[in-house]
Amino acid sequence: MPSIRLCLAPFLLAASLACAADMPAPAKTSTALPGVSLLPELLEIPGLNRKRQIRMYVPPGYATSNKRYPVLYMHDAQNLFDDATSFVGEWKVDETLDALSKEGKLELIVVGIDNGGDKRITELNAWDNPRFGAAEGKQYTDFIVRTLKPYIDARYRTLPDRAHTAIMGSSMGGLASHYAIAQYPQVFSKAGVFSPAYWTAAPSFDFMAQHPLPKDARVYLLMGEKEGDSMVPDVQHMAQVVQASGHPAANTVLKIVPEQKHNEGFWSSELREALLWMFADEKAVR
Repeated sequence: MPSIRLCLAPFLLAASLACAADMPAPAKTSTALPGVSLLPELLEIPGLNRKRQIRMYVPPGYATSNKRYPVLYMHDAQNLFDDATSFVGEWKVDETLDALSKEGKLELIVVGIDNGGDKRITELNAWDNPRFGAAEGKQYTDFIVRTLKPYIDARYRTLPDRAHTAIMGSSMGGLASHYAIAQYPQVFSKAGVFSPAYWTAAPSFDFMAQHPLPKDARVYLLMGEKEGDSMVPDVQHMAQVVQASGHPAANTVLKIVPEQKHNEGFWSSELREALLWMFADEKAVR
């Protein structure tokens, strides 16, 4: 005769699985390095009636130095520094920049702006889209320039001029970054445009043609070969638009990487090279 324990085993297993299904998933362990922190207050986005969390990265030794640093503004901050807050993986911005600092190659302050969840696709698009809704990208970009940047410059040791100010993002954030440098060339001199979602913003091609960048502006266009649909042809088209506007070839990169797809792992792997090119005139020690 089988033991009572063996007879009850299926029921105990079923009960334990049912309990497990009702329990929240265990929290992921934070992977953020010590240079990462949250701003203590949420900042209001004028015109959109929303507040937003800002995540900061400062270089090693920031607290014990008197140096001022270039600043990189980045979108989708949940995915930049910490696997615990990321959607499907992080960019490892803090690991990359800590390594570059240690090597004496580059030191930056990074200001990460959390995305707006279900508002992300309209906040990061400056052009109305019949499928996704009315654009909110102008208000979002104005928030970065008129609210967030003055706040950061007043509280951190930044180099606030355009020569030391950059913006970067991927997908919708890539689109938003290209718009930002064209709309505010007096604020940003460098843009990292990773896997830009130009397909959501057909007017963006005419806009960039009509808003040629200053000759010294640096634009890094990145795309994976296998990102799908019109992504590669669109970024090639935009590179042609930028070139036709008279922008120097030396200040534009178009990199299409074989076999790569649309994900944080790809963007993380390309971050170091892009930053070193964008900030080629910077020195780690000031």
